[in-house]
Amino acid sequence: MTKNIERLFNGIIKENPTFVLMLGMCPTLAVTSSASNGLGMGLTTTAVLIMSNFVISAMRNIIPTKVRIPAFIVIVATLVTMVQLLLQAYIPALNDSLGIYIPLIVVNCIILGRAESYASKNGPINSIFDGIGMGLGFTLGLTSIGIFRELIGNGAIFGHTISFIADYKIGIFTAAPGAFFVLAALTALQNKFKAPCATNKPGKSEIACGGNCGSCSGDTCKGNKDLIEAEQIAAQAEKVRLAKEAAAAKAKAKAEAEAKAAAEAEANK
Repeated sequence: MTKNIERLFNGIIKENPTFVLMLGMCPTLAVTSSASNGLGMGLTTTAVLIMSNFVISAMRNIIPTKVRIPAFIVIVATLVTMVQLLLQAYIPALNDSLGIYIPLIVVNCIILGRAESYASKNGPINSIFDGIGMGLGFTLGLTSIGIFRELIGNGAIFGHTISFIADYKIGIFTAAPGAFFVLAALTALQNKFKAPCATNKPGKSEIACGGNCGSCSGDTCKGNKDLIEAEQIAAQAEKVRLAKEAAAAKAKAKAEAEAKAAAEAEANK
């Protein structure tokens, strides 16, 4: 049970698909013009993610390794078709709002990523909780962006107008550029407060450039990559040399101590 709770926490906070892993940016930027659209897209993706994780996990031992990706796509496409038909039947307004982005869930990197990295290697129950966590994290991200865009762009939240804000609304936030503005602002806040995100990884990184994307200067860091790698190799070699010298010195000291003890024992005879 502890592992399942951990999967929920990782999906919502630690490995949030939108703000930490920066996955699924296409629907994130395209459908979040309002909070209701973001919530609807997030829950739709969550439903597909839970079901696909369960099915793929249950079939992981019978899907041939060489054709696993096409098999995953067929499974996800079947589930997306089912969900789309349900939306058309029971929530047509949401289906019309999301439009082409519902079928595009099939190739959403979150769905295929979790299928490949987790569901295909773990049991059905754990995979269900992984799907729930990742889905709720994705829903949280889309809804948050949608709330900010709708509030600033239309002066409303979930379609309910807030009069004192509506008088000062900025229409561009409901257009395509507004998605980039809000996502950039939320990511900047994450970096400011050292929250987990794709550009703010704590601790030492194994990446040659240092892994600190938040302070990356682009071509400068890229140009220094070979030099940094050479320095890392030299440092590792120096570490190995010092370890060998320490081992040799220790062995020498031990040999000298044994020789001295033998000499004293001989002298005492």
